Amino acid sequence: MATRANFKREQIGTGNKAFSTSRTTIETAFYGNNVEKILDLQQAYEMARTATGTIETDMPIYEPEKIGLPENAKILLFNDGETVGRFAGARVILGEVGVEEAEIAKVLREAVYNTRYKKMYHSEAYIGLDKDFMVKAHLLIPETYENTLLNWLLNFQYKTAEYNDMYKESKEIGNEPDIFIMSDPDYKHPKFPNGLAYFDPEHNCACLLGMRYFGEHKKGTLTLAWGIANRNGYASCHGGLKRCIKKNGEAHVLGVFGLSGSGKSTLTHAKHDGKYDVTVLHDDAYIISSENGSTVALEPSYFDKTQDYPLTSKDNKYLLTVQNCGATIDEDGKLVIVTEDIRNGNGRAIKSKLWAANRVDKMDEPINTIVWLMKDHTLPPVIKIQNSVLASVMGACLATKRSTAEKLADGVDMNALVFEPYANPFRTYPLKQDYEKFKALFEERSVNNYIINTGHFMDKKIPKEVTIGIVEKIIEGTAEFKEFGMLSELKTMDVEGFIPDFKDKKYIDALKGGMLGRMNYLDSLKEFKGGRDNLPQEARDAIEGIIAKIK
Repeated sequence: MATRANFKREQIGTGNKAFSTSRTTIETAFYGNNVEKILDLQQAYEMARTATGTIETDMPIYEPEKIGLPENAKILLFNDGETVGRFAGARVILGEVGVEEAEIAKVLREAVYNTRYKKMYHSEAYIGLDKDFMVKAHLLIPETYENTLLNWLLNFQYKTAEYNDMYKESKEIGNEPDIFIMSDPDYKHPKFPNGLAYFDPEHNCACLLGMRYFGEHKKGTLTLAWGIANRNGYASCHGGLKRCIKKNGEAHVLGVFGLSGSGKSTLTHAKHDGKYDVTVLHDDAYIISSENGSTVALEPSYFDKTQDYPLTSKDNKYLLTVQNCGATIDEDGKLVIVTEDIRNGNGRAIKSKLWAANRVDKMDEPINTIVWLMKDHTLPPVIKIQNSVLASVMGACLATKRSTAEKLADGVDMNALVFEPYANPFRTYPLKQDYEKFKALFEERSVNNYIINTGHFMDKKIPKEVTIGIVEKIIEGTAEFKEFGMLSELKTMDVEGFIPDFKDKKYIDALKGGMLGRMNYLDSLKEFKGGRDNLPQEARDAIEGIIAKIK
């Protein structure tokens, strides 16, 4: 059994990590006489279908019986209000500087007390889809949020006889208790008027208050699961992973890391016009074993943007539920969804596992290549990094632009270049732990590392066709790399229309400025959060060495 749900009476008390102040406060709420347990997916679907405000479209779900849904199931649409993205400003993590559990505990107690006036639903799901790594998670959410409950069960693995048996055979993961997440989207505490996403990562629990957006529940659950994986011999990954078997039978396993909108889903699901036998692990959440390089998917489904999928897109055949999109009546009198972010930014849908007919839940073959997907106008379409320290630190300084998947505080520039280490804003443990894990993959397991720019090079947009072509050359081993100007640690490939001019002072200054931005970011980590995410001096030395050569 992977995580612990129950304990002997003599184990219940102080000294057991399952009984911290925050966790005990949150877990206790699950046992009120106003709580109903909902484990059956078909029951959850019917509850969501009949919930006030749900839009039941005339778009049938493809092969619903393979998902566990009723055979006549239709795609359900449910919309939030003003906020249609994650809000980083609401995240409070126990263990970070300035977070006092005694003060947060008062908020938790008040929120739990408030639930006595509501009917609450308790559900369970598995995170991790192989007996090598499975954890059990519990969600508590109020009546009227049946759509959130259904989405959570569809996004993760709801309990079935098959997965219950797999879980019984799964490896015990350290001394980790089950995940408990309490959510009340309607409750806002005066101390947190914009909402609260509170995490106690060491004790596998969280509380979401005033947060309607489903993505908070999805990423909140993953946040805790990734923390468990990190403590137990895995590198936690916010990205996609695929295996491409070439015509000669050789397999190449490639992982792409990027934030929403970076192209990670597009690259993960690209079929490459049949050049390879492609198998997908997942496009958003997986883990890599530090021991043997194998990988495990954490979710069966896909939480994908609808922006790039017009109503007539063949990919919409695999939709299960839709959030924050419009609706209209077509010429045949059928109720259908309106996508392409016409209603608002960050329209979303949960897509069936059947979307990728080539899906697996675990890959035994060790990972060969890791790609950092960046949107940095100073970098050409592809860079190969030769040094393990530099490869890891460039992942820690992954440059990107904000996406519509986020709610931004007033005054934040949507177009400013930002750094998001390893494309994972959901980390609850010190950054150094990810830095060391990825460095070990490059150094000890000889994993290759590349930066692929999916944004603009200077003022010219890099088309996705160019990016896919680069990926294919990496897979085939036919990419011809040369030194990136004066930087011997970095290699690049000539791509027509995107060749850097090292005689152009404007370009040299821009490139140096990009690296100085990384250096400033690393320096800021010395003080930010009390230095919790500070990296070893070797990381700064690697970037300083690059800056010194740019002339």
